[in-house]
This record gives sequence, C-alpha cells and structure tokens, in this order.
Amino acid sequence: MNTTNRTLTRLLADYGMVLVLLLLCAFFSVVTLTDQHPTGEAAARQLAADIDKGARVLIAVREQAEDAVFARELEAALRANGAEVVAVVKGEPKDAREALSKVTGKLDAIACNQATAAWLVFSDLPHDFPALGAPRTVQPRSHRWPNFLKADNLLNIANQIAVIAIVAVGMTMVIIAGGIDLSVGSLIALAAVLSTLFIREAAGALHAGALGMTLAALAAVLVCGGAGAISGTMITAFKLPPFIVTLAMMLVASGAAYLLTHGQSVYQVPDSFVWLGRGADLFGIPNAVVLMAALYGLAHVLMSRMPLGRYIYAVGGNVEAARLSGIRVARVQLFTYTVSGALAGLGGVIMASQLKSGAPSYGQMYELYVIAAVVVGGASLSGGSGRMFGTLVGAFTIAVIQNGMNLTNVESYTQKVVLGLVILGAVLLDTWRARRVS
Repeated sequence: MNTTNRTLTRLLADYGMVLVLLLLCAFFSVVTLTDQHPTGEAAARQLAADIDKGARVLIAVREQAEDAVFARELEAALRANGAEVVAVVKGEPKDAREALSKVTGKLDAIACNQATAAWLVFSDLPHDFPALGAPRTVQPRSHRWPNFLKADNLLNIANQIAVIAIVAVGMTMVIIAGGIDLSVGSLIALAAVLSTLFIREAAGALHAGALGMTLAALAAVLVCGGAGAISGTMITAFKLPPFIVTLAMMLVASGAAYLLTHGQSVYQVPDSFVWLGRGADLFGIPNAVVLMAALYGLAHVLMSRMPLGRYIYAVGGNVEAARLSGIRVARVQLFTYTVSGALAGLGGVIMASQLKSGAPSYGQMYELYVIAAVVVGGASLSGGSGRMFGTLVGAFTIAVIQNGMNLTNVESYTQKVVLGLVILGAVLLDTWRARRVS
C-alpha cells in the first residue's frame, strides 16, 4: 500500500500539471461551446452540393477577404455541378437589391453565408421581387463546436506563448541552478529595439535583405547574451545576490532601450521581417512555434542527457557539495545567466517580428510571466529540481487560462487576480512537495 501511495505521489508530482492543463482545456471547451457558421472553401463546396443541378443561383457575400474566397469557391463548385450562377454580389444589402432587380427570369436560390443570409432584402422575396418566383435563401450548415478548440485559436495560443516559453527555457536553467533572473523582460525590449535599429541604420531599412535582417537579429541576441554574462559574472565573481544584480540589469536594459529610441517605436523594417514571428512554413504551424519546439528539444537533451545538465542540477541542489565534487560552480552559473540573456534577446527579436516594430515598452511584466511558467511547471525556487517539459506545460497552462478568460469575456483586471492566485497555488504546491520530500 505504501508503495502504491508513493507511486501515485510521484505521478502527481511529475504529471499533475499535465492533468491540470487537460482539465482547463476541457473546461474552456465546454463553456465556449457554440454554433459555428463555416465560411471557408469547405463550406462553399458543402453548400454547392446542397443546391440542385441546373438551378439558377445568385451568390451574395460581403466585401471581405474571407467572403471573397467563399464566393469564388462556391461559384466554381456550382458551375462544376451544373448550376447557373446568374450574378455574384460582393458588398452591402443595397448592392444585393440592385442585382436582384436586374435578374431576368425565375431564380431558384440565393447562396449566402451566415452574415448575408440575415439581410432584410432577402426576407420577403416573393412580395418584393415577384418576377423571380420564390427563391430560397441557403447557407452552409452550422454545427456546434467549442470556440476554444478551433484550429485558429489553438495556433493563436501557441504563437502567443512562444516568446514567454522560449525565454522560460533559460529561466528554467537559472532557477534549477539556484538563481533568479529579473532582467529578461527588459532584455526583450532591448533586443526588439536593437534588432529594428540595426535593420534601419545598417541593413537598408525598408529594403533590407534576408542576410542583413539575420545579422541584425543575431547582433541583438549577442548583446543580450552579453548582458546576461555580465549579470552572471557579477554574481559569481563578487558573490552578489542574483535578485539585486538582475534587478539592476533590468533597469539598465530598460533605460538603454528608451535612450536608444528616445521613447519612440522603430518601424522602418521590411514586410519580410515578419517571417519569424508570423510566418508558417511547416504544415501551417507558425515559425515561432517550430523554433520553440526545437529549443525545448535541445534543452531537454542538455538537461537530461549531458554532463552540463547534471552539473546545473547539482549546483542548484547543493553548491558546496557540487564544488567538492569538482564541478566548476562559477562556470555553470555563468552559463545559465548567459543562456537566459541570449534567449530573452531571441524572444525580443520574435516579438519585434510579430509586431513588425521595436519599442522600449515591449516585454513589460514578462519576467513575472516567465517565472510563473517555470514555477507552475514544477521547478522549485530553491533550486535543484525542475524539468523543461514541466516549464512548457506551465507556459501553456498560463496561456490557456488567459485565452479562455478572453473567450469568456473576463475583464483584464480579473485575469490578473486569477493569474496571481495560480502562481500562489503553484508556490504552495512546491512548498508542500518539498516538505513531503524532507
């Protein structure tokens, strides 16, 4: 019985947050269950199949990009099925009324989407346009599905959390090694500013090429890595508290970002700069998410399969024991802060790419979100324990909570309260787990 209890305790400690994440997804799936009205190409083909062969059809959509795609696919599918498309209306109800007045002969159907089917011009066609007969208004069949589980929303969650999750890789190493890094939010802003400034001043601004933008991004990442190395050196060489050192670096980086831009945004970058933050080359998955997954894979190998990873755990568990075992403690700590700074710089470049600009206001409060992701993911603030997989789960847990509250129209102030309670609960759980172990 004791063995069973220990096994259950171990499973809950290792995978409890996965269960919490799944329960959150299930909860928000239930509360966001609603009628869905498809408008894409698949909806157009389905609607075309519901219209009889040889029917005379008028298509009515709004003057919007997604409606234009729907209309184009619907027209092609109707013609392929043998129907006659007498007109395609793209605009407003008055445009539909004008098109209906010009139709000669009987009309069998008016093909709409959910928005245009509600136009009043179609409410009493036999009375308003008796020459058309009694055409029926048809639209794609609706179905019930959670807004939370829509593919676009899930990709949006992953893309929005990419910056926090990437920065959390370095923070996980720092916390496992027994430290803390409060400077990552300001380094995000500094990297966003530096990368866009380098593009504007040295790479050709709006005419910058791929090589110039890549070098500008690498330079920004290196600067932030250097800032992390300075923090690590101050902590290891002068034995200063990590909290104070990284707090000072946070102020320095934030001030530098404002000084470099005079408090203004830098937006003179080419459209192709958004490739990293918004592009999606692999099966429609955002490039930032692909990069995030690759970094977590590499970090997992480092922490679980390589000697350096074991050294990081050893330093966080007991510094003196690690030193007596021959581990170069200072080098290990310096490595973690350097990686944390560099990954914060990479997060800043991604954010600048997502927003197509750099501003010193980026990254505000991100250090708290990053630390929250690490703690919620099971890492101990005392050092010596934590996993990359747990941090990734923690990051997605925070993202799911925020996204779910947005979908259910919870105001931003309440969201902060909920997030604070989640962080407090994670710390209490960590404290309880540490006491159980001791």
